[in-house]
Amino acid sequence: MTTKGNLLAKELAKECRSVEEVQEHLKSLFKDTMQEIFEAEMDEHLGYDKHSPIGDHSGNSRNGYNKKTIKTKYGESTIEIPRDRNGDFEPQVIKKYQRTSNELEDKIISMYANGMTTRDIESHMQDIYGIEVSATMVSKVTDRILPMIAEWQSRPLDRIYPIVFLDAIHFKVREDNRIINKAAYSVLGINMAGHKEVLGIWIGGNESSKFWLGVLNDLKNRGVEDILIACKDGLSGFSEAINSAFPKTEIQLCVIHQIRNSMKYVSYKEMKQVMVDLKKVYQALTLDEAEYAFEEFKEKWGKKHPIIIKSWEKNWDELTVYFKYPNEIRKLIYTTNTIEAYHRQLRKVTKTKTSYPNDEALEKILYLATMEISKKWTQPLRIWKQCISQFAIYFEDRIDSNLAV
Repeated sequence: MTTKGNLLAKELAKECRSVEEVQEHLKSLFKDTMQEIFEAEMDEHLGYDKHSPIGDHSGNSRNGYNKKTIKTKYGESTIEIPRDRNGDFEPQVIKKYQRTSNELEDKIISMYANGMTTRDIESHMQDIYGIEVSATMVSKVTDRILPMIAEWQSRPLDRIYPIVFLDAIHFKVREDNRIINKAAYSVLGINMAGHKEVLGIWIGGNESSKFWLGVLNDLKNRGVEDILIACKDGLSGFSEAINSAFPKTEIQLCVIHQIRNSMKYVSYKEMKQVMVDLKKVYQALTLDEAEYAFEEFKEKWGKKHPIIIKSWEKNWDELTVYFKYPNEIRKLIYTTNTIEAYHRQLRKVTKTKTSYPNDEALEKILYLATMEISKKWTQPLRIWKQCISQFAIYFEDRIDSNLAV
């Protein structure tokens, strides 16, 4: 311990009779020391000492103080930060306690990313750091990530994606003084190494061939040359768009969604038996077996449920693509569960918000949540080695053998 340290310890020992009294003296000492540092920093900033005649007509001078409460390990302290008339003095030592410091901004962004409401963030920052924040400040702080979102949404992508999943998740967003439902359309790819990767998120577009063609052309402009299989829910206009942008891509419609849609027309009493008969179709070992099972299904249920029959017949080609592949690939592509699992994780983060003030606010939370979710995607899909070997055979003219290793 230094000589000054020994003197301070002796003074505290004389005056203090409890730990609380020691902390109170240290708090006072901290405040006085900070005040002296501020005065010295202001002297250096102005170029002359306080009350010095050198400052007369210098073009700048002291202009009172601003009070600021900061939280330290000794408790809260109210300090007075000197001002100058030109308004450009910024104390250096206080930066670690600044309400807009990078550290605290990062904490606000982290809380926002984990789905905390603005009110929760306000309360947390006040309780833990003794700092008051407002909804406007939270918005301004999180605006820091807007350039990152733009960069991420336009980043270069891989040349080939063996599997791409497409789906939408809906949110309430304020627009023209009304709360309306908007869709966030996600594209999640499985790359050649078997890793999941969100290729992009598009908000608010109306489902149509034109909209999806814009999304797909965006992917092409970012370097995607080929998609082997695209898995989708019943997205309007997507099939026409992908046939235009990626004419070789095979389209697999989610069988589980097709079943759910079918069951909407079935009474509770019949539901179990209809499901048993539909399983014979989609769990068949071969396409021929599936077609035979579907003919039996039509004979049994066609008169009672013509809407179901018509829907399966209309979508048959896209519902049955998975039959040409081995079991490992079938498990991946017959349902959009891969992207739905990602959307469920988004819902965990966004469930605290009933609506968003604008598209930008929604973009921010979806981007931040996606970054957090994707941190866990460090390993390839468990069965990927078997899958990529099969892809290399089925698409040998489109996959470089070196990429498929």
